[in-house]
Amino acid sequence: MWFKQLTLYRLDPQALPALDALEAALQQRPFAPCAGLDWFTQGFVPAARHQPELMLFRQGEMALVALRRQEKVLPASVIRDLTDERVQEIEARDVRRVGKKEKQQLREQVADELLPRAFSRNLHVRAWLDLAHGWLAVDAGSAARAETLLGALRDALPPFPARLPRTRLSPATQMTAWLQGEAPPGFALDADCELKAPGEGGAVVRCSRQDLTASEVRAHLDSGKQVSKLGLIWQERIRFVLTEDLGVRRVQFLDLLQEEAEQAGDDAESLFEATFALMTGELAVLIADLIDALGGEPQDQDA
Repeated sequence: MWFKQLTLYRLDPQALPALDALEAALQQRPFAPCAGLDWFTQGFVPAARHQPELMLFRQGEMALVALRRQEKVLPASVIRDLTDERVQEIEARDVRRVGKKEKQQLREQVADELLPRAFSRNLHVRAWLDLAHGWLAVDAGSAARAETLLGALRDALPPFPARLPRTRLSPATQMTAWLQGEAPPGFALDADCELKAPGEGGAVVRCSRQDLTASEVRAHLDSGKQVSKLGLIWQERIRFVLTEDLGVRRVQFLDLLQEEAEQAGDDAESLFEATFALMTGELAVLIADLIDALGGEPQDQDA
């Protein structure tokens, strides 16, 4: 349940999705396994195991959504080797050279033959909808994976307007200032960072389990490098790494929070619900504090 990565999207406050309408839309797009010549398939699955009849798990204006994607794994080398065997058989039998177009047709034929027997790989992507504050947070560390889920939501309930967030102050500039001085109120420096020299192909320095106030780190800042990733601890409750594109990575809920959730739930169902309530409540405040530390969000006329 605990999210490990956050890719944030700002929802349009004038077009927030109605949860009843979203539930009905997701019911029309359930997951079904790959069949026949499908290279992949995807669809929504119940977000909570104890509510198998519902796609969304809801608590007030908070909701959890889950997408499952299944992909066939068919290595290109396998297709290439079998295609080469077919080409050699034809050239030996017909005493002629197989042309480029015919070879491509053979490659497609081989792929179609192998596809039904290929292994399947499953991917689950979850997201948290916070309608109270206008956020969609995808538990994904890559933009491609986050966009997969967002695209599926847009297909289910178009247009589902959502965009990447913007702040008045550049995250890279502010993280550099925090490392040179001190973290903003409520935050403390952790022990990880990444620094980049300006310009394409500039040097990159990564620090792990490092005292970020040490002289060697300061020397990199003095040489003009800028922070692109910075480890932070929020309110001694959540540890994470902030990226220059406003990604929240390697989220770790500290022991105090996990103990609170365990005390609130005696069985799997109540533990799930307590964990979701605690996690979303904490993350909502963390996101608000983080946006404030970056100068807030620009108004349309300032963007």
